[in-house]
Amino acid sequence: MAGKKRRKLKLLAETGSDGERMVSDEKKENLELRNWSDLPPELLELIMSRLTLEANVRASVVCKNWHGPAVSVRVVNQSPWLMYFPRYGNLYEFYDPSRRKTYSFELPELYGSRVCYTKDSWLLLYKMRTHRVFFFNPFTRDMIKLPRFELTYQIVAFSCAPTSADCVVFTVKHISPTVVAISTCHPGATEWVTNNYQNRLPFVSSIWNKLVFCNGLFYCLSLTGWLGVYDPLKRDWGVLVVPPPKCPENFFAKNWWKGKFMAESKGDILVIYTCCSENPIVYRLDLLNMVWEEMKTLDGVTLFASFLSSHSRADLPGIMRDSVYFSKVRFFGKRCISYSLNDCRYYPRKQCYDWGEQDAFENIWIEPPQGQDILPFI
Repeated sequence: MAGKKRRKLKLLAETGSDGERMVSDEKKENLELRNWSDLPPELLELIMSRLTLEANVRASVVCKNWHGPAVSVRVVNQSPWLMYFPRYGNLYEFYDPSRRKTYSFELPELYGSRVCYTKDSWLLLYKMRTHRVFFFNPFTRDMIKLPRFELTYQIVAFSCAPTSADCVVFTVKHISPTVVAISTCHPGATEWVTNNYQNRLPFVSSIWNKLVFCNGLFYCLSLTGWLGVYDPLKRDWGVLVVPPPKCPENFFAKNWWKGKFMAESKGDILVIYTCCSENPIVYRLDLLNMVWEEMKTLDGVTLFASFLSSHSRADLPGIMRDSVYFSKVRFFGKRCISYSLNDCRYYPRKQCYDWGEQDAFENIWIEPPQGQDILPFI
């Protein structure tokens, strides 16, 4: 009888021990899960900022605590990258202002070439020795050649990616104040087509590219601020009767003509005027009233200005909105110089930015592929 009682007590003890062990395991598992969901917001933001867009969206629906940090750092629209052209060698650097990171890789295909323009992740380049004009995508390393053409003082742009059947390459050069020579080409063509056009208003080609493609037309800003328009379908050219913005009294005339940039945003033509001693001024072309109107806000848009090609983006992180990002990085590659229209100041604090004297061929803004992880390409 005593033996049966001892065996029964031993069995009850083992059952209780197993139950405690199961409860302990459940608590441990719940604790581990709680630790992941209760990470500090700063740490969660850091983790989420390193995820691709697709991974960020998936992480945001894991739990309520993850949703806020994931959304706060989500880059819905990838910002352009600043591409640097080396003086020697084939090592190119790409600076991502949204992550404040720099990536480097070899591009021997670009040896001996000069950049002319960028759009839709593609570069348009020119080799002066051979007069070779070609497209190159540094993210996929695809190349598309065009017929040889001598690019001397022309400003040049293209309408869309060269993989599209609608792609048109456009160049314009003034022969005299009242005559311009316009040349066009497209991928697959065997030669360039060049025609001369008369101007009713004087038009002298600008210094570097002040040229955008918008609503099916090429818009070109002259040295003195007049706007030429070319229709590639009709092969028609004209200078709009829109008086250039007047140079403010506090601006230096030299800066007014040289230190300006041109971009397209949501179907509008924007021009950024800069001066080394004053804050930049952004104008929008009002085609209805045929005037340039000064903009006090960019309505959430971010502009990326460089001499050879400028871009605009919406839906970027809040800190980047309503700002103009210039093609210069400070603090050992950690901070891109920008100007906030909302705060009416430069970041970092302005010292002396004479954009008209910058080296136009040092770098250029380029649009990386949208909606995917770019790092595998690099």
